[in-house]
Amino acid sequence: MGTPVLNVVRPLIHGVARVYWKIQLEGTHHIPAAGPLIIAPNHVTYADPVLVCIPIRFAVHFMAWDALFRIPGFSWLIRRLRAFPVQIDSADPRSTREAVRLLQAGSALMIFPEAGRTPDGRLQRFRPGAFRLACSLRVPVLPVTILGGHASWPPGRMLPRPGRLRIVYHPVVAPPEEPDSRIAARQLATQVRDVIAASLPEGERFEAGT
Repeated sequence: MGTPVLNVVRPLIHGVARVYWKIQLEGTHHIPAAGPLIIAPNHVTYADPVLVCIPIRFAVHFMAWDALFRIPGFSWLIRRLRAFPVQIDSADPRSTREAVRLLQAGSALMIFPEAGRTPDGRLQRFRPGAFRLACSLRVPVLPVTILGGHASWPPGRMLPRPGRLRIVYHPVVAPPEEPDSRIAARQLATQVRDVIAASLPEGERFEAGT
């Protein structure tokens, strides 16, 4: 079962993305048939969650910045897309409990490890939360690389300009067989980040100092 709202508008979104952004979806055969699964894309535009889900036919839940749920109308929409709020600047046990519940129920969960959109097009530091969940629950991670989004829709621009987008779905990465959960999460985060970065142009692979 997918997401009803997304199922209705998916063909329209895909069609618009093909015309406006000449979108290419690569590696879709790597997408598992169902969860439990953590989907971990880099984050470049407001449209990332919907665009990444174009070829995914099962329901995907999202962690989304809690401030977005205070925007009238938009809050209604993202809740219909199965988003739930998370505080990105502090520990949020409520969102963690919801994420655990969903993954234990066999659902798929999209988490952007950078926590927010890149300000400059370069891959940012990854926060450990998604990878701690993956390691503690033994859930595989699907790395996804989004290319071209920053050039089309950088922060500060109200509407996107036409461009070229590629979304690359990589083979799933299993949590390492490491008994120390913190070490395991760091290892998994590094592995997933390296996979995502490998498909980016050299100048976008890492922010300065990382």
